[in-house]
Amino acid sequence: MDVSTFYALFAATCFTLVGLWWNVVQGHDDWLRRPALRRIVGGVYLSFLLPALMGLFAQVGGASTPGVWRASFALLAVIGCVSTLRLLAQGRRDGSSPVLAVIMGAAALFYVLIAVVGVVPEIAGVIGLAPIQAEAVLLILLVVLGHGLVWRFMAGEGRPAGGE
Repeated sequence: MDVSTFYALFAATCFTLVGLWWNVVQGHDDWLRRPALRRIVGGVYLSFLLPALMGLFAQVGGASTPGVWRASFALLAVIGCVSTLRLLAQGRRDGSSPVLAVIMGAAALFYVLIAVVGVVPEIAGVIGLAPIQAEAVLLILLVVLGHGLVWRFMAGEGRPAGGE
């Protein structure tokens, strides 16, 4: 598949996931009233929004102006990493599950790797990929973690105690 086509489909898919997530959230007003749950809801939102934005910037920058996608990936990855680490720290204080901590820790790592490839693109050659391809793989993994976060949240942390 052409990388440009991939990013077009990827961005559209991620924006669809953002919309679907907000549709789910609308049915659970209680999630937004509880600070710990509100943070997780926001973390899920960012796990789809930031990759969607990166996908758009990859479309705008493409091969002809790689500085655009590289700078945007680095900046958005830093935002994602900082946000994820803040959620992780708050989750530890709130007593969130170890599974959520692993998912968020892995997401923070992927954000770091995305930023590194954006700043030092030649590092992607170590695994035999063009930088924009390496970023695509990392974004796919990040979205997979986002799905894991949604699953864990919907099956565990988002459910009221006692199965109500």
